[in-house]
Amino acid sequence: MGIVAGLDSSPDFTRIVVCDADTGAVLRQGYAPHPLESPEGGGRPADVDPQAWLLSLGEAAGGGLLEGVQAIGVSAQANSVVPLDAQGNTVRPAMVGGDKRSQVAAADLIDALGGREAWAQAVGSVPQTAQPVTKLRWLARSEPEAAARTAVLLQAHDWLVWQLLGRPVRRTTDRGGASGTGYWSAATGGYRPDLVELALGHQAMLPEVIGPADAAGTTPEGLLISAGTGETQAAAFGLGIGLGDAVVSLGASGSVMAVHPEALVDQYGMITSLADATGMHLPVVTTLNAVRALRGTAELLGVPDLESLSELAMKSTPGSHGLVLLPYLEGERTPNLPHTAGTLAGLRRESMRPEHLARAAFEGMLCGLADALDVLRGRGVDVRRVFLLGAAAELPAVQAAAPALFGTQVVVPQPADYAAIGAARQAAWALGVSQGTLDPRTPPVWQGAVAQVLEPGEELAVGQAVRQQFVSVREQTHPGAL
Repeated sequence: MGIVAGLDSSPDFTRIVVCDADTGAVLRQGYAPHPLESPEGGGRPADVDPQAWLLSLGEAAGGGLLEGVQAIGVSAQANSVVPLDAQGNTVRPAMVGGDKRSQVAAADLIDALGGREAWAQAVGSVPQTAQPVTKLRWLARSEPEAAARTAVLLQAHDWLVWQLLGRPVRRTTDRGGASGTGYWSAATGGYRPDLVELALGHQAMLPEVIGPADAAGTTPEGLLISAGTGETQAAAFGLGIGLGDAVVSLGASGSVMAVHPEALVDQYGMITSLADATGMHLPVVTTLNAVRALRGTAELLGVPDLESLSELAMKSTPGSHGLVLLPYLEGERTPNLPHTAGTLAGLRRESMRPEHLARAAFEGMLCGLADALDVLRGRGVDVRRVFLLGAAAELPAVQAAAPALFGTQVVVPQPADYAAIGAARQAAWALGVSQGTLDPRTPPVWQGAVAQVLEPGEELAVGQAVRQQFVSVREQTHPGAL
């Protein structure tokens, strides 16, 4: 069919993969960091000039990388807001990432609509500091002049698609990106302009939500640009997950998502009801403590890195000699315990050894993620296998414990640019539909991710006993929290 490209603009860099449109084989790759100035005290800036994304894109595409490419898909960081004025110029820098400035704004919005359940019913999620709707409330309160001049609201992938197309009058987004804003409902498939007004103080133009296989348009050079999507949705699409699959992502915090045929409304706000990049749904449950619990334990034990912590943990046995770590070091979202701390239970003279604490850290992290998985299972989500992502997924202590604690097959894909690959797959789909060779309801079948497959096997009963030990301590310490 031809050659397509996927472009992933993450918080720190742009990656581009050029793929065979029929098989998904990666033919060429490009990379460039974003030319971002580091904020005072290091860390990632909450405000970014979107031109930095374009500069990075141009550098990543250098050296004729896109030669022969017929279509491009764009994936970009979620939870970003690019506020534009009536002429299409940025009113202020884009607001990106988890933004602590917005904590009060999130609480304000929850109260203004009548509580968490009202938000869950309205848009399938409860305002969080990172969400665009919360950033709009912060903007209205903190920079009223900029808020008053804001006439159009785009996210990072919407803005990049619009720029690639030469800034046309029509502005588009996709279901996946729209579902993370806090003012579009995956359940109804429609915007809630009243919630934009509640947050920003007035209405603003919102991009048209187009279908997963639709094209956003064609560049002046004749390149087809697909709908684009958020980074989470693109990575899921690049991995090729479908019904029965869940993805557990091990970052500093953790997230669990699964493909489901319908949007889930959760009155407690533990589930964020996202749409995926195929027309299905992608309910997500997050935990605040994943790898940060491992890093904290490594520091406490004086071991230099996570590999050493894993090696130490492997000297212990399942159940860590009765030690249980509730890893709620930063408070927790699942269960909703924002002001709590971690708990170490089961201390006996024989369990007070470094290897048992190391093992308890791994088991505590994985049991916390198993709790998140159970939130989805409890709502009827089918989980037959779990894809485990993140650098920590490679650690032997994680791989030894995860299948039995999750109670299912675990797949550990080889590291790859799955968001960029997902964006390329979307481009191939839009190209095929435009040429009449693909069905708009069925994405192209690409070769799956190269992966290790781990089975719970005979360890299943032991894993379930360890899990029960964790649940007992959680229930004793925080009764009825889940």
